[in-house]
Amino acid sequence: MEFTAEKDEGTIPFVLSQILDTCINGITLSDPDQPDNPIIYANEAFELITGYDRDEILGRNCRFLQGPDTNAAAVAEIRAALEQRRDCVVEVLNYRRDGTPFWNRLSISPLRNTAGEVTHFIGIQSDVTARRLAEEGLRRSKEALEQDLRLAARVQQALLPPPETETGTVRIAHVFHPCDDLAGDAVGIVPLTHDALALFLLDVSGHGVGAALLSFTLTHLLSRAPGVDVLTEELGERPLILAPAVVAGRLNRQFPMDRTRQYF
Repeated sequence: MEFTAEKDEGTIPFVLSQILDTCINGITLSDPDQPDNPIIYANEAFELITGYDRDEILGRNCRFLQGPDTNAAAVAEIRAALEQRRDCVVEVLNYRRDGTPFWNRLSISPLRNTAGEVTHFIGIQSDVTARRLAEEGLRRSKEALEQDLRLAARVQQALLPPPETETGTVRIAHVFHPCDDLAGDAVGIVPLTHDALALFLLDVSGHGVGAALLSFTLTHLLSRAPGVDVLTEELGERPLILAPAVVAGRLNRQFPMDRTRQYF
């Protein structure tokens, strides 16, 4: 985007100044014909965004807003655009007068006279700190969730039975091929007596930590944890092996999910 302007005595018309002061974005005008391309105009929004008074702004190069953590790539892009007399839009970390950092979406465009010569640069500043903080919060939440998913997957895998299980004359072998997404799938091989064993497969609805947590809980119960046994009942010297339908019924009573219409 290019503007047309005539060089005057370093000021802009009063009416135009009044109009620019109503803008919510910071607006500056700099003069590249003066040493170090100083700011010759700044509107009220620029003062509010940066915390500097106008007499502290005029006559200075806009780099006074930079600080220790200002991103070098953005600064290099600004410098190149000014040298090449072209537009640029960057998001740069700047600092207010009190030292508070803020993210500045800076748009720079050259102003040209009727001969096509660049007479000024106009800078438009927008404080996008809130948006950048929200994006950073989402990024951190995503990283935390991914870490939780990795830990949950490791817990699930730790509960897998050995690759080979043998009881009496029966030997069962299995191979584990993990999927890309954390889910509620599980397999278990549980010896019941010297000549009997139980094999269970779980497929909990959904994906993520919630499904993995329910799968973990069920695997723990079905693996005959100490003091908890939903697969057998004591009956004399030999335990009574419960039918799968009875086990499923017990689980449905223990984990009522009428609202979600899920069942075992």
